[in-house]
Amino acid sequence: MINWDELALANAALNAFVDFDENATFGNGPLDALTIGVKANIAVKGLPWTGGIGGYCDRIAVKDADAVGRLRAAGAAIIGTLNMEEAALGAKTDNPFFGATQNPHHIGYTPGGSSGGSAAAVAAGLCDVALGTDTMGSVRIPAAYCGIYGLKPTRGAISQDGLEIAEASLDSIGPMARSLDDLEACSRVLMKWNDPQAIENIALLENLGDVQCEAAVLEKYQNACAALDAMHRFSLPYPLTRIRYAGFILTSLSLSESLGPLVENPDALSDGLKFLMTFGPERSASDLAEDRKILAEVSDAVNAVVEQYGAILLPTAPQAAFDHADKAPANQADFTCLANIAGLPAIGIPAGLNDEGLPIGVQLVGAAGNEAGLLQLAKQLDGQLSAYHQPALFYGK
Repeated sequence: MINWDELALANAALNAFVDFDENATFGNGPLDALTIGVKANIAVKGLPWTGGIGGYCDRIAVKDADAVGRLRAAGAAIIGTLNMEEAALGAKTDNPFFGATQNPHHIGYTPGGSSGGSAAAVAAGLCDVALGTDTMGSVRIPAAYCGIYGLKPTRGAISQDGLEIAEASLDSIGPMARSLDDLEACSRVLMKWNDPQAIENIALLENLGDVQCEAAVLEKYQNACAALDAMHRFSLPYPLTRIRYAGFILTSLSLSESLGPLVENPDALSDGLKFLMTFGPERSASDLAEDRKILAEVSDAVNAVVEQYGAILLPTAPQAAFDHADKAPANQADFTCLANIAGLPAIGIPAGLNDEGLPIGVQLVGAAGNEAGLLQLAKQLDGQLSAYHQPALFYGK
């Protein structure tokens, strides 16, 4: 039985949910004990389908997205939609139309973006599982900042039907949960589940691509490397900053096309988003060709590493969560962008806390279609790290 009054009261401190469906009920099936929240760019029948965009505030979904329908058919209660960065382009979940979502480990701090509402709701126990979307890390980064588990599946493994697209070649719908068991249960419903392929070796990025990481991130990452006895090294053909920027340009181009009709409406899009949408269209033809060349070469390189070794272990983000008043670090998605560009599955898991009690995450990137094998490896690592910590603001049972 869902106590909607208690749920609304708990949500008030976090601003994770933007709409509840108080008619939500449990059905029959393998997920009939789970409550699920859905990022606001994924359609839930009868609820606003905003994508975090002011111009879509009055758009009501007439049917469930394919992913939502699968979860509902499996017995889960779909209880509402969750706050997010405007148009899924951003790093803090401080939405100009729907407000800022708070990190349940530290009020006033970001839960990450763009699926910040999803991560905060799960971490705080407002729902058991949430759907997010991941364009260059938007499931895994919030999962890391909020200390939970998140899956970005293989490109195309989960249908994009009913998704407000940011960039189709990079976007993936993915679940977030407080346990790998719940993550697996939902993933089995959301996609074709293949037999696991054993992962024998783990590859590490040489010098972490020279990305500047906080000391606690390096410490927790080194603990994870030791736990998996990871020692194989690889390098990339371009700096991570340049790789991530090429992905951003594609996303900017895509959003400028899809949201172009809203630009002239002063109440539809924020000035900040309009600015980000100019980068792609203003790119020269030669620079765009270079961006696409970089993305293709990096995709080939990352796939080759995974094919040779089985999986890659990386930090999820170079830093822990930070104050909403601070500017988001430019390197936030430097590690996570690789799985999207390569089209590969990646699982983020908690790796411990820093001195402020804020979560740190690591991620595993595996072969296309091998979510089951990657999950087995994640469970092995999770068992050794034992790093999940419930936040102080936890409302679940």
